[in-house]
This record gives sequence, C-alpha cells and structure tokens, in this order.
Amino acid sequence: MRVTVNLSDLVTQAAEERPDGVALVEHRPERRALTWRELDDAASSIARALSGRGLVAGARVAVVMANRVDLPIAYFGILRGGMVAVPVNPRATAREIGRMIADSHVRLVLCDENGAAQVREALAGRSGDAAVPVDVVVDGIAPEAGETSFGRFLADAPAVEPMAPRDSEATAVILYTSGTSGKPRGAVLSHRALLANIEQTAAIEPPPVDGDDVVLGLLPMFHVYGLNAVLGQAVRQQAPTILVDRFDPTGLLQLIAAEGITNVALAPPVIAAWAGRDDLRESLAGVRVVLSGASNLDPDLAATFLESSGHHVEQGYGLTETAPVVSATLATARAEGQGPTPGSVGTPLPGVEVRIVDASGRDAEPGDPAEIWVKGANVFSGYWPDGADGPRPDGWYPTGDVGYLTDRGELVLVDRLRELVIVSGFNVYPAEVEDVISEVEGVAAVAVVGLPHEETGEGVYAFVVPTPGTDGSGLEAAVVQACSTRLARFKQPTRVVVVENLPYSPTGKVAKGRLRALARSAVLGLDPA
Repeated sequence: MRVTVNLSDLVTQAAEERPDGVALVEHRPERRALTWRELDDAASSIARALSGRGLVAGARVAVVMANRVDLPIAYFGILRGGMVAVPVNPRATAREIGRMIADSHVRLVLCDENGAAQVREALAGRSGDAAVPVDVVVDGIAPEAGETSFGRFLADAPAVEPMAPRDSEATAVILYTSGTSGKPRGAVLSHRALLANIEQTAAIEPPPVDGDDVVLGLLPMFHVYGLNAVLGQAVRQQAPTILVDRFDPTGLLQLIAAEGITNVALAPPVIAAWAGRDDLRESLAGVRVVLSGASNLDPDLAATFLESSGHHVEQGYGLTETAPVVSATLATARAEGQGPTPGSVGTPLPGVEVRIVDASGRDAEPGDPAEIWVKGANVFSGYWPDGADGPRPDGWYPTGDVGYLTDRGELVLVDRLRELVIVSGFNVYPAEVEDVISEVEGVAAVAVVGLPHEETGEGVYAFVVPTPGTDGSGLEAAVVQACSTRLARFKQPTRVVVVENLPYSPTGKVAKGRLRALARSAVLGLDPA
C-alpha cells in the first residue's frame, strides 16, 4: 500500500486509480474540466518549472489566485517540488500582499487577474529586501515586462524531476492568520498536519465526502477551510470539485443543479442569502449534505434554512492552526433523520482530543465554559519563521477560544479569550484596523471590536474619538476612505462611530467588553444585527 508522505501523493494515487475521472471543473465563463491524470501531469510540470527557476525544497511560493483550475495545479505542484505554498487572498490590498511576501521571503509569485495589480504594486514598493529577486507568473492576463505567463511557465519546464526530500514534517503551507496577538502571522502547517486532518475527517462514519460526490468548491482556497477541508478531502476521496470564485445566489443554485453537485460546503453568509427562497428546496434536491464552517451559524438561521431547503446544516469547529477541523456535528452519534443539536459544533473528530481548561490549568467541570485546548497530529508547527507559540511540549494547543462540553461530549462555543473578529470566516485582528485608523488626521483615539452581524457572523465596528477642539465632522468619511484603500474588504469597518471618549479599565486599557455592551445599547443608537 502506498505510504502518503507528501500531500500531492493523493493526486498521483487518484491519477493511477481514476485516470480519466473528472478532477476539477471551472466556469470562467466557458466550462473547463481536468481529469486526474491531467491534474497530476500539470502538477509535475509546475514542480519542474519551479526547480528550473532555481527554487529548491523549502523555498516559499505565493499563490495569489481566486478559485480556478490553475490554483490546485499550482498548489500541488509547489508541494510536489518540496517547496512551501503561501496562499494569499487575491483581493487583498498591495500593502497586505507586500507584507506577506516580505515576511515569508517569497521567491516566486503565481497570480491571476484578480491579484496581479496588487502584486505588481507591492513588489514595486519594496525597499529593504529589494536585492532578493521575486519572479512573477501571471494567469488570465498578459504578462508585463519581466513577467511570465502561466502557459509559458509550464511549457518551459525542464524534463528533470526536482529532488524533493520526502519528509512528512516538512512545511507544506504557510497561512497567514491573526493568531493570538498582533498583526497577521504565518501559521506553519506540515504535510503531516494537513494529511492527518484529511484522514481524521474521512474517518467519520459516514464520511462527509465520498467518491460518488460532486463537491462545490466555492469557499476560497487561500483559506484553510477551502484548501484542506474541501479540496483536500475531495482529492482524498477522488471526487470532482466544481470551482467557483464568486457568489451569485441564483446563478450558484443553477450551477449546483446543472453540474449535479451533491456536497455543498458553505460559510454562514451564503446560508443567510439562500434561507427563505421559494426555489431553494427544488434547487438543492440532488444535494446529499450541506456543511457550514468558518464561523458560528445562528440557530434561528439554521432553522429557517431547514424549513426552506429540507436540509439540516451540518456544522464544525476549527482553526487555521488545526488544519482546520477539530469537531463536526457529523461526528456526533444520533438517530437516523435527526438533525444536529442546535448550538453545538459537534464532537471531536477521530484522532483529535479536546480539553476544556480553566484559568488554573485544570479541566473544567462538565458544562462550565473555559478555554478549548486541542491535541492531535493535525496541529500546526507554530508560527513562521521559528515555530513560536505552537503546541505545548505535551502536544496540547490552547486555542484562545472559550467553550464547554455537553454531557454527550458535544462542543459548544461561547466566546474568545483573544480579541480576534471573524468576518465570514476570515480573521480580523483589531490592532491591524486600529493602526490604519489612528493615522487618519483628526483621530485622537480608536478602538475596534467585533459585534454580531446577521450576514457575516461578526462585523468590524470602529469607535473613534476626534482630536480635542474639533467637532468630528467629516471624520467618519475620512476613516471609511482610509480603510477602503488600505485594508481588504472583509477587514473594513461595518460601522464607524464618532464618540466623545472611550471606556477604560483601571489599568488604562480600553475596556472593550464595556464598549461592546455600550455598542449594543441605545446610548449609541446602534443595532449591530
């Protein structure tokens, strides 16, 4: 039996067992399909092309692409060459992209038309590390001077296969996340961690994805949920993935029916957009399972979706640092036809351990909320570059999330110890937004918090204090303008509120708990939902 060490081995196995089976499909706007053999060959070409550019095992390669067939080709090719993939949101700002490229010392960037302009701007603005050349390969648009087209890059690949060491502990991916503090940090995920979570998820009975499924690839693959929980699981089960890079509520329902999609993984904003539609039940008639992750799903919204679609929404809990799935409602034993327990994110996957640990370091009493600790082969190796703040020596990773276990062993999320805001499943650290707003002329103080939002799970709310002696007129518009040019859309404030002052704790820190309470009250006239 083949021993899977490198994640790309799963593609080779699929190519051997189902060479002519459909692996990937995209509509951009014409339909393009790749078989498993074609995907495997193309991934090998990427590995050879990277090696031909002088890249060796461990070199970082950024992938700045929306969901399209060439993204998995690039991803698996990078891994096959022993190199490290750095997936980046193609709609991030040049400043954000530049910071990730510089921090991870990327040697080559593969980008499409969605991210090319920002990549070019980011590289043009480099200073201290400008002596280190960064190659740019563009997909879907014409290359500029010094760049290479994706097609030419593949065509120029040498015939010699790269000598990539086969080590499951080697770094496969660096995914930027807000971590537990400060600006976004690169979570280091090994082949071991990614493969382990794929197998842990596949061990659920019945598995969330099987070989007869047709999988929806809507969730962005610069995010660990789309990259490993969707794409990784589909490749492992040799199920075709239909790649979609933008959400059109009606168009997507039509695509699901046309392509015979049976496995639908979503984020809560999509559930919210579809719930209550008259055509939903008919459109999803061929769907076997609907899954939601990335952020909490409101129980009332899940109930509305069930009523209008006939489908229970299966949920899960995970983090970038756990590759990502920790628990799933599909892993919870229940009677046939019974839906998931409202408010629960399921039981831990096979091979994943969960503890609820109080402030004294002891296991909390059943039903008492405390910090969630996770242990398993799926846990990351720490943050780039030196593995800082990774799992404890005993293997346990304190997540910073707060929850409790029911008497049935189901996990219920309560809150977060850290201030991380999760918007449509994407991490936003308040300090990053505050840094941008604090530079706006006329802002004396700023505090950013997350508040419940019906469509995105949480929204970013910014409270700004004007400079003494000013009335703050025009300040809200100035803040919105600054954030729109310097932050990705999901990080931009849902609401900017000009206030006379901020609440402070006795130690002089902004009392964000009190600020959230005030924000919900009529004092500020806010309706967070």
